[in-house]
Amino acid sequence: MSKRGAGKAGLVLAVLLAAGPAAAEVQVRYATPERFTDAENRFAFGQPLRVTLAELTRILVDLGTARLRPDERLDITILDIDLAGFDRPGFASPTGVRVVTDATPPRIRLAYALRRGGRIVAQGEDTVTDINFLLTANPRFSTGGLYYERQVLRDWFARRFPAGAERG
Repeated sequence: MSKRGAGKAGLVLAVLLAAGPAAAEVQVRYATPERFTDAENRFAFGQPLRVTLAELTRILVDLGTARLRPDERLDITILDIDLAGFDRPGFASPTGVRVVTDATPPRIRLAYALRRGGRIVAQGEDTVTDINFLLTANPRFSTGGLYYERQVLRDWFARRFPAGAERG
């Protein structure tokens, strides 16, 4: 190999090493989102369905890529969404008003399949919720929307996909 060819190979290797290991992959799908229990404001103001789904996708991808191994792929299908609280009609603000009480926890029903090396190593269907969600989540210190949903999904990821050696 010429010096010139060796130099190019070294550059390619340096670029690959700088990129680091491949990140875990998270795919999110939504089964009939127009029929979800409560994923959008139905009173013509507030957050539309597409914004809710985009934010939920971002949350799931962020949690998955942070929690999963680089050689893993997680496929999630959201089957139903019931956001924390309920829309309060009669308040004409641009963002709408959502009343959250301890009787209205978030509930997300999903199916998942975790693949490692192309083989399914875990799969199932769960309803992700927490009746104590107001005690564990603090939206004052959170950025973005879906504060309560983010917290219950973070807890679900920690239980379902424990870190490193615990999963083998």
